[in-house]
Amino acid sequence: MRILIAPLAALASLALAGCAAGARLNAEAGPAGGRQCFWANSVTGFRAVDDRAVNLRIGVREVYRLDLIGPCPDVDWASRIAIQSRGGSSICTGLDAVLIAPTSIGPQRCHVRTVRRLTPEEVAALPDAARP
Repeated sequence: MRILIAPLAALASLALAGCAAGARLNAEAGPAGGRQCFWANSVTGFRAVDDRAVNLRIGVREVYRLDLIGPCPDVDWASRIAIQSRGGSSICTGLDAVLIAPTSIGPQRCHVRTVRRLTPEEVAALPDAARP
């Protein structure tokens, strides 16, 4: 799958680009608790769980789940998405990101409610259809 990662300034053009590899930011603690963050440009894959949740592959090993505020009807069949980081390039909470899915009439902005890094056990238990 191709993913468009675009900062706010570049988002206006919505030009399709390949994924940029980057280091992730993990402030304070890991999955057990604390603040969990990743760099927007470190997303290497995604898979929609349904129209209200998306799993993101960060680097090689980590998976984050984005729960959306409301339904995002086109995200579950999209072959590419954009993650718009608001206020910086790291994403730690739902307030930090907007997911953008292409539609036949233009981009659809889907606001993120929560961001959570999945534990290795949760990743292993994901069905293939939800595994990025």
